[in-house]
Amino acid sequence: MAKKFLSKGKYDRMLKLTNNDAIIDALALDQRGSLVKMMKKASEKYGKLFSMKMVYDFKQTVSEVLSPLSSAILLDEQMGFKGIEAKSADTGLIMSYEKTGYDANEPGRLPSLIPDQSAQIMVTKGADALKVLIYYNPDDPDEINDQKKAFAERYGTEGLAAETPTFFEIVTYDDRYDSKSLEFAKEKPDFVLRAMKEFTQDKYHIDVLKMEVPFNPTYIDGWDSSVDESAYTEDQAKGYLKQLSDEATRPFIFLSAGVPTDVFQHELKLAGAAGAKFNGVLSGRATWIEGVDLFVRDGRDGLVDWLQHKGTRNVTELTKILAENATPWYEAYGGLDNIQVVDVSNLNK
Repeated sequence: MAKKFLSKGKYDRMLKLTNNDAIIDALALDQRGSLVKMMKKASEKYGKLFSMKMVYDFKQTVSEVLSPLSSAILLDEQMGFKGIEAKSADTGLIMSYEKTGYDANEPGRLPSLIPDQSAQIMVTKGADALKVLIYYNPDDPDEINDQKKAFAERYGTEGLAAETPTFFEIVTYDDRYDSKSLEFAKEKPDFVLRAMKEFTQDKYHIDVLKMEVPFNPTYIDGWDSSVDESAYTEDQAKGYLKQLSDEATRPFIFLSAGVPTDVFQHELKLAGAAGAKFNGVLSGRATWIEGVDLFVRDGRDGLVDWLQHKGTRNVTELTKILAENATPWYEAYGGLDNIQVVDVSNLNK
């Protein structure tokens, strides 16, 4: 394997984002539109008056209690500014760079960046890494996917100049099908694998790929008794995980995709059993979603109590699973001895 060259800034920040086992054990709390919807739904359920302050305070409280247990936390400045202030000083900060959602009136679910942000601005605000999300269908027309590929190249190059690790989240889709449908479940392994094959290329300068598991767990035979038809056996799912790992040329981690905590844990154990060399997680709703209703109903005290018990257990159980199944991030490059750290700080003056 050829030597991997990393700027000193990127290398030092990768160390800040990982735990003592060099694994990315990170908490995702950058949900914006989806969290507002959850809060509004819970407010209606409990006869409360919704306000944006509820969203700000929820992020602040979750960050305050759970960030000390995580190697890094992903937050957005727009709604998570209190969460950024409340996070543990020892916990790395990944900041969202993309606008929430997409324009449903335009074809292709095209990504766009927050207009008053840049890599350098976010670094000055304390970011140890950047993160963007794209929606990707490898079968979309070139005029759509070429825009997404150019977007990825611009993003990666900007992170390169700012010496800041770039996290790149890919969510696959097919506008013909509901994302939870059996039809899409059958397509998903191929879509996720092709997404990895594309964006793991060196030309994108992506440091960490944040990937879906390459299947829908609901449709693994024997995993969910509520469905009548499966899309794959467990052995096939393991095969997809191994293929995903084999395609990767850089660190990659799994997103939780809003599945229940026990399902996400099961997926990670399956990845370990498959021999997939994944490097950690950015776990969001699987870790804290149960706290939303409690916060709306019982306020901060109710949420803190839940976070100190069930929320903490969710994080610590995940940490244990990662210790047993994940791989240090630098193993993606052939180990620490194969990484050449270069001081380029004088070039940026």
